[in-house]
Parts: sequence; structure tokens; C-alpha cells
Amino acid sequence: MDRPTATVPGAQAIARAAHLLRLVSAAGMTGKGVRELAADAGLTRTTAHRLLSALRAEGLVDQDERTARWLAGPELFLMGAAAAPRYDVTHVAGDIVRSLAVKTEESAFLSVRRGDESVCLVREEGSFPIRSFVLSEGVRFPLGVASAGLAILSFLPEDDTDAYLSRHPELSSRWGHTHDAASLRQRIAETRDRGYAVNPGLIVPGSWGLGAAVFDHAGRPAWALSLTGVEFRFGADRLPELGRLLLAHAHQLTTRVQSVRRG
Repeated sequence: MDRPTATVPGAQAIARAAHLLRLVSAAGMTGKGVRELAADAGLTRTTAHRLLSALRAEGLVDQDERTARWLAGPELFLMGAAAAPRYDVTHVAGDIVRSLAVKTEESAFLSVRRGDESVCLVREEGSFPIRSFVLSEGVRFPLGVASAGLAILSFLPEDDTDAYLSRHPELSSRWGHTHDAASLRQRIAETRDRGYAVNPGLIVPGSWGLGAAVFDHAGRPAWALSLTGVEFRFGADRLPELGRLLLAHAHQLTTRVQSVRRG
């Protein structure tokens, strides 16, 4: 995602406010306190509170009077509704995500690429009673961290992948040594060979994920379908079948999205 340049008047303030908006929206219905938002955004508490107050005045965020946590505001809903006809694919993906959850009995998801992140749009619970709750609607991860983002990152052009890894040397310090450039390149190569990404409990121990890219009309990986579940459900005896079902549903959604966008 392109960042505003320092030569544009007010660009820094806009970038900071936009970053806070993404952090607030990613917090979902629980919201976040100003101290945590400031730390996540790399801002002082005073600056974060000033920007949040300005965003609240415009209806873009709201603050829970009881908990003082910040939440997405009503204007974001209206803006999202206006943008949905151009960007939203959930209306053509819902039955495919449900089918994936039914056939695998695991939790199934649709995520979208947004700049250097993947954002969960849809969650469908599987019938297996033990579930992973790493991912839900609105949750964001850097590309290459969750299985959906790794699937997207793996099928970007080589130059784009290299540029992403160069922009984000902090991944290993934030997400652990398994997310350094060398480790990510290895998993990217494995994902390309296999066709789908595997996250063997690297975010939460014992919680596994599989991801497969969904491509837009230009052949770019713009979305991903993914599955999450507990480790023993993703053993070597079951993994190939889960991968086959995941790829089949991702191909079905790619075909549908491309048909709708061309039409």
C-alpha cells in the first residue's frame, strides 16, 4: 500500500489517523484502550488521544463510556456500504466458504489482501467441537504470518515478494524467528510447490491453518480461503485431503469472482 509522502501537506497526520483507524477496526467488538492503540501505532498517548478524539468528532470511531475502549464508528459503516459494490466479494463467496466448512468440519474463512496485510472478511464454523479462535472477521495479520496471507504472498510476482520482505524486517522480532526472511522464503517456496500454505501453529501453538489464494481477473492473488483447527486434525494422514478440498473451493471462487468482475 502506497504511503503519503512527506511533501504532501498534512500527510503525516493523515497516515497516523488512518493507521489508528485500521487498529481500531481490527479490534472488533471488544475495542482497544488508548494506551494500547498508542503503543501499536508507535505514538505517544497524548498524540493518539488527540487523533482519536478528532476521528470521533467525525463519527469514524466511537468510545465505550463504560470501558473507555475505542471502537469503529457509524461513519465507517456508511463508507463501507458505499465501497462494497466495488470491492466486496462476500456476496459471491458465502456459499463456498460454508461448503468448505461443512466438507472439512473445520472453521473456514475468506480473507482479502489490503496492502501488506490480510484481513478476515468471513468466518464459518465447522462442526468439529474443538475450534481455533485465532481468526475472526476484521482481524488483520501481516502477509506471511497467517496461512491466508502466506498464500497471497507466495503467489505475488517475485519482485513484489522481495520488496515486501525488505519493507518488513520487523516480522521476526514481532512474530518470532520463524518469520525472518530466510524462513519465510522457505515457506513461500513450499507453498508454491504444494499449491496451498500451511501454518503449523506458528501464531498460537497447537492451532494449525491452511490457506489457498484466490485470484482476480488479472491473475493477481487478491483474496484467500483458509481453514484453521487444532493440531491433531491436521496430521499427515488428513492434510492432503484438506489441501485438495481447499484448493478446489479456491479455484471455484476464483472462477466465480473473475466471471462476476468481467460481467
